[in-house]
Amino acid sequence: MNISEILQIIIALGLINVWLFRNSKSTDYRGGSAKNLKQEFAAYGLPSWVYYVVGSLKMGSALALILGLHHSSVTLTASVIIAVLMVGALCMHIKVKDHFKKSVPALVMLIMSLFVAYTNFHQGIN
Repeated sequence: MNISEILQIIIALGLINVWLFRNSKSTDYRGGSAKNLKQEFAAYGLPSWVYYVVGSLKMGSALALILGLHHSSVTLTASVIIAVLMVGALCMHIKVKDHFKKSVPALVMLIMSLFVAYTNFHQGIN
């Protein structure tokens, strides 16, 4: 197992943890003064449907990263989708003037996703 595959697992499990197990829990990283994930999207001023679209994209991409361990053709797309979503998350934290600490998980996920995308893109070229 290489570093990119390890990061795929970390990213996927991280997303699954946040969206399935910690969705309704308060954390130090929620945007604004939100106590759960749905409130966080409201704190950003986003319409309620965005919560469902983002959740579906994140869960689908997390599952694709796991599937990508055996079928690498889906890994690049999944990692790019996650990277784009993490850029959006960072923008939302900036929008509501959150302390930098609240942006750290999105920043770390962005860096890991970009690494996975980069390595998979170059593996596809070679």
